[in-house]
Formats: sequence, C-alpha cells, structure tokens
Amino acid sequence: MEKYPKQKPAEVVMPVCDLPDLLKGQKAIVTGSSSGIGKGVAIALAKAGADVVINYAGSKERAEEVAQEVSAIGRQALVIKADVSQEDQVQAMFKETVEKFGTVDIVINNAGLQKDSCFADMTIDQWNKVIGINLTGQFLCSREAIREFLRRGIRKEVSCAAGKIICMSSVHEMIPWSGHANYAASKGGVMLLMKSIAQEYASQRIRVNSICPGAIRTPINKEAWETPEAYEKLMNVIPYKRIGEPPDIGHTAVWLASDLADYINGTSIFVDGGMTLFPGFTTNG
Repeated sequence: MEKYPKQKPAEVVMPVCDLPDLLKGQKAIVTGSSSGIGKGVAIALAKAGADVVINYAGSKERAEEVAQEVSAIGRQALVIKADVSQEDQVQAMFKETVEKFGTVDIVINNAGLQKDSCFADMTIDQWNKVIGINLTGQFLCSREAIREFLRRGIRKEVSCAAGKIICMSSVHEMIPWSGHANYAASKGGVMLLMKSIAQEYASQRIRVNSICPGAIRTPINKEAWETPEAYEKLMNVIPYKRIGEPPDIGHTAVWLASDLADYINGTSIFVDGGMTLFPGFTTNG
C-alpha cells in the first residue's frame, strides 16, 4: 500500500491567477486564436492589459466570440481572417493591425494543425499542409513582426524590449512521435527557427522564445481525454497527473511576453506536467 495515495482526476484543481497589468498598452497578434490554446492565450493577454488581434482561418463565429470576451475584459479586439501559410494574407494581417492599433508589440505564433498518418502512407499533401501552417506560417509571421519591430524601435512607455515573439512549439520538438512525422518535424523546425531568429536579433532588443505544451485539453486531442479510460491512459505519460488547460499556456505567455522575462531569449519553455521527464523510467524503466 502506498504511503501517499494518488490524486484522482476529479480532485484536480486548476490554479487561479489574478494577472497584473504586465502588458498594459501593448498590442498583440495571436494566430489561430478562435479556439483551444490560442483562445486561452488571447484571453490571458487581454487580462494582462494587451489589445489583441484574434486571427482565424476557419470559423469567424468562434473568432467573434473570443473577441467579445476580450472586449468584456476592457481591451480592444480586432478579428482578422488569414491563412498563415500564405505570404500575402500574413502581410495583409500585419498591415491592418498596424493601421488599427498603431503597431505590434507581441506576436504569438500559435496556429497549427495535425494530419496524422503512418509514415509509409503519408501523402505529400499531408506533409505540405502541416509544414506550411506549423513551420512556414511561423516564418512568415515572425518575419513581418521583426520588420515592424525594427521599423518602430523600443516603445519605452510599454516595454524595455523592441518586441516579443513567442513560437508555439510542442514537447514533440524533443520527443519523437510515431505516426506524426510531419508534426514532429514541423516542431523541431520551429525550435531552430526560433533560436536562429533570437540569436540574429538579440542585439536589437528583440526577444524570441518558444512555449512547448504537453497534453492540453483542446479539440485537437479530444480523443485523448474525453472518456475516463482515455484520460487514465494519458496520465501514464504525465507525472503531474492532470491534463493541461489553455490558461496554463496563457499564463506562461503573459509572463514570457512581459518585462519580468526580459533576460530570457532563445529558450524553449516546456509546459507539460513533466511529460519530458521520461515517465517510463518512474519505476526504473
């Protein structure tokens, strides 16, 4: 019999965080923010004082709902449709943002998707779609962000940095994933894209980092948590014994985008309940 009983999923309580105005007066773009992690990040940024662009590629209705939540917090919300894998659409999104908000201080490269397949059966369309959104999309948005940061320089009244880019990566920038080669390759690419940009523009006081979520309760991975049986199986790879929630990522994004994290640059921050701790070795492997 164990000395300390394991916590049951029903007993898990999410932390309640009252976010200060860490990002007051700043303007943010969150790609893919009509649902899931992107929505959680957009709401968290708004609570911290930022005005937010809600970017979407599919459902305008869901994007408008997120915008309403941002407005209810007392921040400005701008809804823009753009496929981040398309250069002209990304450039149009940044142009509209600067026209409406004046500038951009924070860019969260969150838009992403999965097209799963065993490798031998993976089609070129499945490969290109995932690489296009998950990796090329982050390149295009980061490039436009860098251009705006360099044009504008430091806005000392809101931040000691000229701009902040946060790339949404994954634990799979580090953990191989059978049946998801396109997704894992895209996130591995995001990691070195992020580090390369961070190295190149650090002297311009531009900070670039990544957040690497583990299992987060979103529609993209619903099969992994929607039943008690699936949830229990998922806990085998999460030492902390709870699934992550979008606010877990949102709170991290707020801190990482704030001046509290000003000396952090070129770093991947894993928010995963310990998934990268090789839980299979908990009992000596």
